[in-house]
Amino acid sequence: MPIDDAERAEQRKLLQEFHETRDQAIRDQLVAANLRLALHLARRFSNRGVSLDDLEQVASLGLLRAIDRFEPARGLEFSTFATPTIMGELKRHFRDRGWAVRVPRRIQELHLRLNTVVADLTHQLGRSPTIAELAVAARASEEEVLEAMEAAQAYRSHSIDVRSGSHDDDDHHAPPSQLGIDDLGLFEAENRLLVEELLAHLAPRDQLMLRLRYFEEMTQHQIAERLGVSQMHVSRMLARCLEELRRRAEVAQR
Repeated sequence: MPIDDAERAEQRKLLQEFHETRDQAIRDQLVAANLRLALHLARRFSNRGVSLDDLEQVASLGLLRAIDRFEPARGLEFSTFATPTIMGELKRHFRDRGWAVRVPRRIQELHLRLNTVVADLTHQLGRSPTIAELAVAARASEEEVLEAMEAAQAYRSHSIDVRSGSHDDDDHHAPPSQLGIDDLGLFEAENRLLVEELLAHLAPRDQLMLRLRYFEEMTQHQIAERLGVSQMHVSRMLARCLEELRRRAEVAQR
């Protein structure tokens, strides 16, 4: 969502002030200034089985987290940082709330992974793969594969009668081209597997620091107090860990 130079300068000033003071009044100003970005991203996920009101609330929560976690010293534009943060919240909402029947997380992730495995094996074998072949390729037991395939029936998909661009209660019919959408969690599941593999190469202390910063969303100051080191030391260690992960990711993707 483009803004002019004056707005950009004012926003940078507010972000710096909030980073230093954590003043909730400044936070409210930042929310108001960037709410249109959150709402715009929420609308990109409309008509997929979750009400727009819920999506806007989730996107707003993502915006708040982006504001709280933003570090002006890194030199990023706020929108560049906030967009993936908000998108992550929306995708997580679909992953965790988009199941009509509660299904264990490991089964949800296996279900997503099977989408790729089935397609790859079908192409390689020239036929539909067996359960045993799927289990080997997905690194799971045959029982888990069967459970994941059954779990697909529990995923809440939107009605085929909902027209693109309409609200959930509109009584319009969708053309056949509306059937079938991209799996929102597929790439996220693949990326999560890659991250887990990369993290396994780091020392336990480095893994702990990354978990505290990016999974428990602690600030560098809080991590420093937790580990009994200086905030500058935490900053340097995080930079070193991220550089190591980036280097290994580039090697893995060649």
